[in-house]
Amino acid sequence: MAMALLSVGLLALLVFLLGANVSRERGSVIKTQHEAEADPTSSLRKAIRAHGNCIEYVPMLSVLILAVGLRSPLLPLWAAALMVVAVASRYIHAAGVLTGESVYKGNALKAAGAVGTYLTGIILSGVLVGKAAALF
Repeated sequence: MAMALLSVGLLALLVFLLGANVSRERGSVIKTQHEAEADPTSSLRKAIRAHGNCIEYVPMLSVLILAVGLRSPLLPLWAAALMVVAVASRYIHAAGVLTGESVYKGNALKAAGAVGTYLTGIILSGVLVGKAAALF
């Protein structure tokens, strides 16, 4: 359960750090905020997109991680590793969005983070469905 709690805490930290980054970027725009938000290469637009994408996935990943952690208090190594990969994937994806050329252009970090997020989310979902099926 400790790994599940640590994972969720790190995911929550990412949400708040990315949110604070959006606020910081909004305060430093030289153009009007509307122009900066519309420009796919602006640091404000990248900050908003990184935060928004994080918000799209972190809540469900957190629920899945906590549920697996509650069902398996003594996590097997594979489950703990899965949680680490899920958290790392979200941080990697955010780094890819923030450092990319444009929010519309893909890069290796964004791709790796997205693939890691999808795979870990699907596997965690499958684990819970399997645990639920075993209860019937």
